[in-house]
Amino acid sequence: MEKVIIIGTGCAGWAAAIYTGRANLAPLVLAGDQPGGQLTTTTDVENYPGFPEGVMGPDLMMKMQEQATKFGARIDYKMVTRVEKTGEHFEVHCGDDVLESETVIVATGAAPRHLGLEGEKELIGHGLTSCATCDGAFYRDVPVAVIGGGDSACEEATFLTRFASKVYLIHRRDELRASKIMAERALANDKIEPVWDTAVTEYITDDDGEVCAISTKNLKDESEGKIDLKCVFVAIGHIPNSGFLEGLIDTDENGYIIQQAGSTRTNVEGLFAAGDVADHVYRQAITAAGDGCRAALEAERYIADRE
Repeated sequence: MEKVIIIGTGCAGWAAAIYTGRANLAPLVLAGDQPGGQLTTTTDVENYPGFPEGVMGPDLMMKMQEQATKFGARIDYKMVTRVEKTGEHFEVHCGDDVLESETVIVATGAAPRHLGLEGEKELIGHGLTSCATCDGAFYRDVPVAVIGGGDSACEEATFLTRFASKVYLIHRRDELRASKIMAERALANDKIEPVWDTAVTEYITDDDGEVCAISTKNLKDESEGKIDLKCVFVAIGHIPNSGFLEGLIDTDENGYIIQQAGSTRTNVEGLFAAGDVADHVYRQAITAAGDGCRAALEAERYIADRE
């Protein structure tokens, strides 16, 4: 019987592992098929405290893993298929294997939605991203594009005007879905140029494999076009990795795990949620790490209260 099983190895998962490891709980960390989470697909991380020169995303994850294992965390690369609560403990199913634990910390993150175009996955970090806060500062005085029409797209586009020379806001409809205030703010910005009724059909790369342009198609008159730019920010939403908990845990209409107010606790006693799987607002490495710390401290107290 484990004391703590942590599902996920992004910033939230490793922070939880560091704290529960230092509490002598010997956490078992289940990494699944993408160890390190989304930061493993990120090149330079400039906004994580303690790295004034920046740090590569994979390097940051490896340092967190080393720190967690130093304090007794163990890692297994099993993929969790479902979690059940049986009496006072949890059964974590990994295919045919079943692990038992007193507590579970879910830190599985959320995956950004993409367009599904050919070669898209390989271009992430090479002129294709889903986080303006993370990557916007790398694209100073060059044109970029934001794909989407909701609040997130408008917020990303507005933020990017601090750096980019021009921001193309590409949307499939002839009006934004965003809230009135967000839409008006974006459209009033001289640096933002809306591109209505348009879909991106292809990413065009230069000789170095970096995005340098996109092909577009107008969905009303079917005319085709091309936009030269240096980066595409896809802002069409995220998919929280919570499906394996269906039937056990409360989520909102988009699948984000609902945390109790001011806590990482969920509707299931002994099960805690940390990071982007429960956060559709901030989605930052530092906030995920903080959430992992909170989940670890709450799991530690939960275990102590039961002894």
